[in-house]
Parts: sequence; C-alpha cells; structure tokens
Amino acid sequence: MNLNYTHSKFRMFATMESCDLRLLKIFEEIHKTRSVTRAAINLGLGQPAVSVALGKLRRHYNDPLFVRTSNGMEPSAVGAQVAERIRDAIIAMELALGHQARFDPATARRSFSIAMTDISQLVLLPALLERLRRLGPGIVVEVDTLSAETARKLETGDSDLALGFMPQLEAGFYQQALFRQNYVCLVGSHHPRIGVRFDRSDFESEEHAVVTTSGTGHLIVDAEIARQRIRRRVALRVPNFLGAVSVVEATDLVVTVPVRLGELMVARGQCRAHPVPFELPDYFVKQHWHERNHHDPANQWLRGLIYDLLHEVRAPA
Repeated sequence: MNLNYTHSKFRMFATMESCDLRLLKIFEEIHKTRSVTRAAINLGLGQPAVSVALGKLRRHYNDPLFVRTSNGMEPSAVGAQVAERIRDAIIAMELALGHQARFDPATARRSFSIAMTDISQLVLLPALLERLRRLGPGIVVEVDTLSAETARKLETGDSDLALGFMPQLEAGFYQQALFRQNYVCLVGSHHPRIGVRFDRSDFESEEHAVVTTSGTGHLIVDAEIARQRIRRRVALRVPNFLGAVSVVEATDLVVTVPVRLGELMVARGQCRAHPVPFELPDYFVKQHWHERNHHDPANQWLRGLIYDLLHEVRAPA
C-alpha cells in the first residue's frame, strides 16, 4: 500500500471540517445513481436525510454539485471535478480506519442495475427474482439492455454488472465465465418442409430470421457462415431473439439461436430444434464488472448469486 498516497488523501479529507465519511458516501451514491431517491434506497436512508446531506455538501463547496436534467441529477462542473477526489478520500479513510464493509441481503434496501440480453432475461431473471424474494426482500433489480453504452455505464456505476458475450469488455474489466454456449436452429412445429431431417441444403434453401442484438454470439454465426461460404437467405432482421422466435413459431422461417434459448422455446411446444448443420465454435457467456465495484460486498454477493444460479438453472431439454 502507498502510505504517502493514503496520508495525502487523509490530509485532504481532514481539512474538510464540515464533511464526514457519511456525507462523502452520499455524494458518491448520488453521483453514481444520478438520483437522490435511488441513492437513499441504496444507502438504506430516508430521502429527506439524503437531501439534508446534499444541502450540507452544497454549502461546503458553495456550489449546487448536481443539477436536475432530463437524464437525472447530473454533476455540475465543480461536482464533476471533486467526484474522483471524493472517491479517493473514501478509500483512504476506509483503509485508515480499517473499515470492514459487510452486506446483509436480508436487511439490505438497495437496487442493482444489470445489463443483459433478452436471453439472459428468460434464463436468469425468474430464478434470480425467486431467490431474491427469499434472501433479499428489500433488493430491487433494474434491467438494462446491453449496448455500446454498457462499458461507460459500468465505469460510471450506472450499471453494476453486465451479462452476455461481450468481447469488447475483455480488456479493462473484471470477468467471470458462467457457462459455455452453442447453437441450434429453430423452426416452427408445423413447418411445411422440414421434419426430422435438417441438413446444410435445407439451411441454404430456407429463408432465415437473423438477430442483430449485441451481447450474444451472433457475430460468431455470421463469421462462420462467411468463412465456410454457406448460403443464407435472410428474409428478416430483428433486434432481439424473442421477436425472431415469435415470428419463426408462426411462419416457415428458420432462426439460429443459443442452445439454452432453444430449449426454452421447444418447451413451449410451438417450435422444434435441430443441430446446426455445420461446425460452429462454442463461446462463453460471462459476467463483467468494473474495478469500482470489485471489492464492494454487495456486488460480490450479487455476482456469487448469479454464478450459482446459472449453474443450477437447467431449461427443459
């Protein structure tokens, strides 16, 4: 540990006579959530208490620190400048005080924001919510869609966790492999031409629905089709798997989907699954998080819960 760094941050904190560690944590939570209400929930405080604390911080800095916008409470110029230093001061004080943070899900009142695909919502959310009702009844889950903004949201704390296949998050983020995934081809249960048999000629002669959502391995499919010079007649492009599967159930289109989603859809009885008639590499679905949440006990607990659930959950085959 760099003692000079810690001591300098301690001196900076010590000069703030009207501020204490609690006030700084309230600032950090508002900065993270862009909301006084969400900050209060996450910290287990009443909204009036958070508003009073924000008033004290505003008087200390002689600045509003946060201003209301259409996107929530955005930091002012001063608020943006002091945010990183406040975070450093919190870390330094907790180290100096030997702070041992603990998280008790049974009594916690906070929210977690998780970025995930529609597949993860189908496979994970029912089991996750059932488990939270038993272990953490005061915990709220907010689901966000995986997008080009996911990395930034992890960095700023707007998202706690991201689930999916995201090669763009391999560098600069923590990651944990959850399970290995591959593909099947789905067709409607009453498809007029495809029965038990489904080979490469069928794949090339039939029309396809193609999913363009991020956070899945669909780019692997596209790359292999191009590499192996396989013909695919695309009739429909949709932004999510649920839309594609709903169309396939009611038409004669074919869609290539991850195995776990295929198993769930087959269980509904409206479609059939066939092995993909050419080689495709497996890929890992992972959970990704930023360094800011790496040591947070609440986030550690959530990551462990999701890891356990995705090893327990098995869709009907």
